[in-house]
Amino acid sequence: MEHHITLTEMLNARECRAFRQQELLAKYPMPMVCFTMNIAGPVKNNPLIRKGFDLGMKYLNEQLNALKILPVYFTKIDEPTGNEAYYLIDADPLFIKEITCMIEDGSELGRLFDMDVLDSSGEKVERSKLGLPPRPCLICGGPAKDCARSRTHTVEQLQAKTTQLLNDAVKKEDASLAARLACRALLYEVCTTPKPGLVDRNGNGSHKDMDIFTFMDSASALWPYFETCARIGRQTAGQPAGNTFRQLRFAGRSAEAAMFSATRGINTHKGAIFSMGILCAALGRLSREEWTCPDKVLEECAAMTKGLVDADFAGLTEENAVTMGQKLYLRHHITGVRGQMEDGLPAVRDVGLPVLREGIAHGLSINDAGCSALLALMTAAADTNLIARSSLSVWQKTVDEIKNLLAGHPWPDRQTLCRLDQEFTEKNLSPGGSADLLAVCYLLYFLENDS
Repeated sequence: MEHHITLTEMLNARECRAFRQQELLAKYPMPMVCFTMNIAGPVKNNPLIRKGFDLGMKYLNEQLNALKILPVYFTKIDEPTGNEAYYLIDADPLFIKEITCMIEDGSELGRLFDMDVLDSSGEKVERSKLGLPPRPCLICGGPAKDCARSRTHTVEQLQAKTTQLLNDAVKKEDASLAARLACRALLYEVCTTPKPGLVDRNGNGSHKDMDIFTFMDSASALWPYFETCARIGRQTAGQPAGNTFRQLRFAGRSAEAAMFSATRGINTHKGAIFSMGILCAALGRLSREEWTCPDKVLEECAAMTKGLVDADFAGLTEENAVTMGQKLYLRHHITGVRGQMEDGLPAVRDVGLPVLREGIAHGLSINDAGCSALLALMTAAADTNLIARSSLSVWQKTVDEIKNLLAGHPWPDRQTLCRLDQEFTEKNLSPGGSADLLAVCYLLYFLENDS
């Protein structure tokens, strides 16, 4: 339940803030940034306001880190009366003020940020010293002090505008992060080397029409698609999960067109458009706090695609089956990536991601752990790409050989991996479906550790 702050509580909070500033400046005689939020009305803190405050800290931290300015002291306070952050910085206070004003004036949430800069004596550094105009009103853009003094706008209007700004900024930030991590996962997958029969930093594997740069072109073209999927997920979060999946269809088709345009007609990421698009939409449906739980993300993917296999393969016969995936379903009931997704990607959840985690925990590089995860994934899910390039019997024999290898050497060395790569290339084999699942493993790993 939201806490409604009284006037007395606010006055006490301001006194505490002033005392805290004096105490910190006495201990650290240097410029200070005191960051709070401009929030109208009696509710000064809630989960949405806190997210906006965290974004403000993110922007400030990014600017300080880029300039290699490390705070000598930092502390953050989270109270019903609001969020506060204190940075003690050994740098020119006017230069620090330039940074904070840039954030306040240039970011979407800037009008809600109050990043006061105090010099070592506790005197506030004013915007006028930089030749900047007074801060604008949240509603009309006029001088904020004039509107506040005359109470031009109601508290309800200010609260509505504040909520809109916070919601829009948080949604944009979440969609951007989901897209960025999805693209990063695709780039990590193609750069993982050596991979049997696949494009990597060593070469083209079994693929004569593409190289690592083709994949980079494709991944770059897909960034807007992943962001769109996350936005669709957020917009439909209150609806049944299946509704979200249905709304992804057109975005997926558009993404395929963008991929083919970027690669001059070469299919690099068609499978990833399906799987990673669904994952990004699942992230949109979930809160940021839930992103770090792979099981929760994969459960959402399963909910979104419930009934997909039956729906896509309904009415399929030997006469109308065209694709290899359709034929494999009819003849051997191999459901491919559709079945994996509908079941919550068990190959990723139970095999690929644990191997990736364990390898890194054992001191392997993310590249080498990824190589082992790829081989493990090949044994955990039917790779229709590999079957399409050979036969069901060749695929089964290959899987048995990989299982035997991993039983004795769960972390194969580079020499063994290169030998596998040569064998796969000579036989024109390519586990592209497993590579797509490896990208999913990377994405989930990033969400656990970097989001």
